[in-house]
Amino acid sequence: MSSDQTQLFADDLTIGQKFGGEPRTVGDAAFKAFADFTGDDHPIHYDDAYAAKTRFGKRLAHGLLVMSMTAFGATAMSHRFEDSMVAFLDQAGRFIKPVFVDDVLTSHFVVASIARKPGRDSAVVRFDVTLTNQAGDVVLQGHHVYMLLCKSAASSGLPHAG
Repeated sequence: MSSDQTQLFADDLTIGQKFGGEPRTVGDAAFKAFADFTGDDHPIHYDDAYAAKTRFGKRLAHGLLVMSMTAFGATAMSHRFEDSMVAFLDQAGRFIKPVFVDDVLTSHFVVASIARKPGRDSAVVRFDVTLTNQAGDVVLQGHHVYMLLCKSAASSGLPHAG
């Protein structure tokens, strides 16, 4: 364990349990880094004059950049799952409201389901995830699904992510 925080395993979680991320600004640097990495340089993201003529009226964040803001691993709480994380299995998201340059986004996670098969040392855990902006408006709703070890597996020396 590489953190001072108590580690959490699948069997420590309960349906409805909440975890929050830290507010992060989606500024010009993030827009540029995303474009440099992906090649997505559509003018709606960079050209104020172009964006002003769209239905949004100003520069819009890349959808996948916004989705990346839900990254579980980018939150402080992820350190509490270092010993239990096996794999990231699935994600989905639906964009509710536009995100603009310099918006501040915060991720919110709620344990939606925990599926452990008898005889297994792991469980498939689904987190419902939302992103809110600085006004408290939900801008994205979705989910993440992870395979997490149970406490019994932690002492067995089974391999895991990390």
